Amino acid sequence: MTRTPATTVRPVRLWRWRRNPLRRHSDVVEAWIVLATWVLVLVCGVAAGLLAAQASAASYAARLAQVHPVTAVLTDPAAATPAAGTGYDDGRVWATVRWTDADGSVHTDRAKVASGAPAGSSVTVWADHADHVVAPPVTGASADLQAALTGVLVGPSAGAALWCGGWLVRGRLIRRRMAEWDEEWKQIGPRWGNLSGGRG
Repeated sequence: MTRTPATTVRPVRLWRWRRNPLRRHSDVVEAWIVLATWVLVLVCGVAAGLLAAQASAASYAARLAQVHPVTAVLTDPAAATPAAGTGYDDGRVWATVRWTDADGSVHTDRAKVASGAPAGSSVTVWADHADHVVAPPVTGASADLQAALTGVLVGPSAGAALWCGGWLVRGRLIRRRMAEWDEEWKQIGPRWGNLSGGRG
């Protein structure tokens, strides 16, 4: 007994872009939707990442313009260990510091300093235009790195949102095509059955 060799079915690449009698208008529309989705994902994802990185860098620059460093001294010795329940422990403690502006005005505020620092120690703190101590701004390489990370996070997120939108549109098109096939089969199915019965 001779065995019939199995037929290998090879997928036709880019069949929606080629002229063939089985291709429908909806197939062409679907091909354009897929292409437009991928183009938008790449272009808009990169653009969104770059814009987010630039906005983040501009935000850090604006923050830096609103504060300035001052050299202050501890009015009392700093505690040796952070107080319990102060939240994130960065190894520093709160202490009272005092500094004098260029116009001779004296300011006193609380700032985080190295634990165990003696009274009279010189520390650098950041103050705003109202001469209140504020958290140090992000500057230099840290600002560049955080801006880049922001872009890296925003870019793929924007691309993923566009990809989901494109696939939702494609899903609706597929459901519409299936409904059209169902309607066509309701018309052709009975005639197909009659033809098959006549051959028997």
